[in-house]
Amino acid sequence: MKELSLHILDIAENSVNAGATKIGISVVENLNKDELIINIKDNGKGMDPEKLKNIADPFITSRTTRKIGLGIPFLKAVAEACEGGLEIASERGFGTELQVRFKHSHIDRMPLGDLKSTWLNLLIGYPKVHWVLVYTINDKTYTLDDQPIKEVLNGIPLSDPQVIRYLKDEIANGFESVKINK
Repeated sequence: MKELSLHILDIAENSVNAGATKIGISVVENLNKDELIINIKDNGKGMDPEKLKNIADPFITSRTTRKIGLGIPFLKAVAEACEGGLEIASERGFGTELQVRFKHSHIDRMPLGDLKSTWLNLLIGYPKVHWVLVYTINDKTYTLDDQPIKEVLNGIPLSDPQVIRYLKDEIANGFESVKINK
């Protein structure tokens, strides 16, 4: 994967596959501290200590479609190569939390990519999940909690074309609100 937003999508899909009904994703660009932090927390089934211990081993995966899982090991390697790291905490029955850190200005750091489309795809693709999505640049934060939107829609699906337009605009305006004016 060439963009961090695709890693976020992959990890969020793993959370959904682990039975998560609530997933929080936070992306923090702290330019003052020269760091990029991505945090993903779910209330899925979690992992036992043995699986957690081997999570960065590419030859151990819970997927049944292939025998190699490169997502977490690759993300961990690129984070460490960019003066950062990856940490995962998990407890069976209570969910998993992943945090990955990068030196923001590191020349080898992958671009963040199209985070707006990633968020939109998660919202539309997994409408039964409660999403709390947070994007921060320095001291400005945009939060999108889909629960109030779903309540107002009262059964209208997030995949409805008018709702998709609304969500696109909402996300674009939210990202614009945290953008730094140079």
